[in-house]
Amino acid sequence: MLTRPDLGDVIVGVDGSPSARTAALWAAVEADRRGRSLWLVHAADTDRRAYWTDAETIQAVREAARDLLVGTATAVHERFPDLVVTRRLLRQEPVAGLQEAAGDRGTIVVGSRGLGGFSALMLGSVGLGVAARAEVPVIVVRGGDERPETGSVTAAVHDAADLDWLLLAAAEAEARKAALRIVSVWNVLAHVGSVASMLDDLDGIARQRVHEVKALADRVREVHPGLIVGHHVETGTSTPGILIEASGRTDLLVMGRGRRPLGVGPSLGRVAHALIHHSRCPVEVIPSAFVTEAGQS
Repeated sequence: MLTRPDLGDVIVGVDGSPSARTAALWAAVEADRRGRSLWLVHAADTDRRAYWTDAETIQAVREAARDLLVGTATAVHERFPDLVVTRRLLRQEPVAGLQEAAGDRGTIVVGSRGLGGFSALMLGSVGLGVAARAEVPVIVVRGGDERPETGSVTAAVHDAADLDWLLLAAAEAEARKAALRIVSVWNVLAHVGSVASMLDDLDGIARQRVHEVKALADRVREVHPGLIVGHHVETGTSTPGILIEASGRTDLLVMGRGRRPLGVGPSLGRVAHALIHHSRCPVEVIPSAFVTEAGQS
């Protein structure tokens, strides 16, 4: 029997960059919507630094980190005085530290740029690493603060196997009092090679995709009867391009993350990779193992 998933605490990484501060304030709004706690986490990486850095420098790093956490918490409390906020200074490197802080049920939030101001710095070392490896949902905050809300959450699905994490996207929409828009991209080029000998069946394949997406929408409505749920199949030749365009018309873009072929560890596919770098709104990546284990608990 399908059940509504619970949205957990929100864990946000702070590193002193403007992007991380934006992410922290966005995460505070998210935690307030959920009625959950907000965890401000700074992973100082002092365990590794200790191999070549003297004790005085390590102490200075820790003191600066504590000041950063206090300052960020103060900014959050100014906007959300009743929100439960916990500060954590960790000794690990950022990816491992955020994963530890999130535990089994939290949602990790990170900014899209690092201290250097270059997207590759944050996304290469932290954002992409966490999104690819974490066993909990990860949200990369993109888009400007001035961007008006659209009142919608968009879920990028492929087939019926996406139902579990789709219910989490529905919970996100419900927490926002927003509509859920289920979108599936039918990439013609992805099918031509495999069905070159039966091109006449392409319309049939497209109709099957429409049927599957409608069935997903119907299942979501069963679990969330009060939620406005729309569904649509987009046709095109660039899945990332279509979803990036769709990100300009929604407040949160949600997608699932599977595992590499033959079960060789976690993977962040090219579509998720492109969205995390170029989306016009925050992107949430939900690992398949998270919803599976949550359903068993």
